[in-house]
Amino acid sequence: MFKFKTPSQETRKIMSKVALGKLTDTDFEEMCIEKIKKLTNCKEVKITSSGNNSIFIALSSVKGDIIIPDQGGWHGFKQIGKFLNKNIITLKTDSGLINPDHIEELDVEEGSALIYTSFAGYCAEQNTKSIAKFCKNNGILTIEDASAGIGDLENKLAKYSDIILGSTGSPKIINAGSGGFIAYNIPEVFKETPIPQKLSKASEIICSGICSELDNVGEKLELTLNATKYLKKHINNSLHQDKRGVNVIIPHDDAKSISWNLKKSLTTDKRGFITTCPNYNRVKQKAVSIEVKNLDYSCLEKEHLDKIIEEIEISNLQ
Repeated sequence: MFKFKTPSQETRKIMSKVALGKLTDTDFEEMCIEKIKKLTNCKEVKITSSGNNSIFIALSSVKGDIIIPDQGGWHGFKQIGKFLNKNIITLKTDSGLINPDHIEELDVEEGSALIYTSFAGYCAEQNTKSIAKFCKNNGILTIEDASAGIGDLENKLAKYSDIILGSTGSPKIINAGSGGFIAYNIPEVFKETPIPQKLSKASEIICSGICSELDNVGEKLELTLNATKYLKKHINNSLHQDKRGVNVIIPHDDAKSISWNLKKSLTTDKRGFITTCPNYNRVKQKAVSIEVKNLDYSCLEKEHLDKIIEEIEISNLQ
């Protein structure tokens, strides 16, 4: 049986101590802020109560249109944008991957913003440097949801966008059970959103958990990336096979029934790690997604990965 990812034992211990009032002399929120500043190269950071609240704060500051990818993003982008009465423009992608040339084709208002995830559908890393450079040259704000990209040891993700935000809920790379963050270098962002900020303040308990998880976030992300790379190497027809990612998406016309069978053979102690597409958060075509990012790090060893490969072969998914 596979294990679903949960906050580390050390993180749970620290959160428990804070809840019991045993670590009152430590400012965990400030410690989180300083650590995220270093990881994102941003001058300003806020810890929030959730990733969606971070998105709400970021989109509240946008004056023009909200540009979202046609797939491979997060459904909250559109939902929150509509709630804020923003005009939503959908950007054509290559199964979630953004091509700056397609941004150039859009007719957007001044003060518009592109919001996207570090990994398209969690499957393939975006060229964040190229996207950010193009958008900056064309007056478009970039907002990167780096829930799965923060801590990248190759420094390709969560470094270049104007606003970098994320969730720290389960089973994210920073796994404190709940919470989020927003980092930026543009002072106007928080000046325009005082009310959402007040409503989204995270507790000291959550801050202590985030602080603990940040200590080795780079190594945890690297373990996940390497496990996904190993699976992609042995699954010949996976989507974006040459790209780094934290899940494996395998297109198939009979994805629904195959996913059902895989869920029965690849069981977990809690929630599962097999999902079915089409799904805006992944890709719009029929496919099976192996959510490597959802697995406990003890399940990213070769014997567990080989078991996944074996079951995929048995299911005729390849």
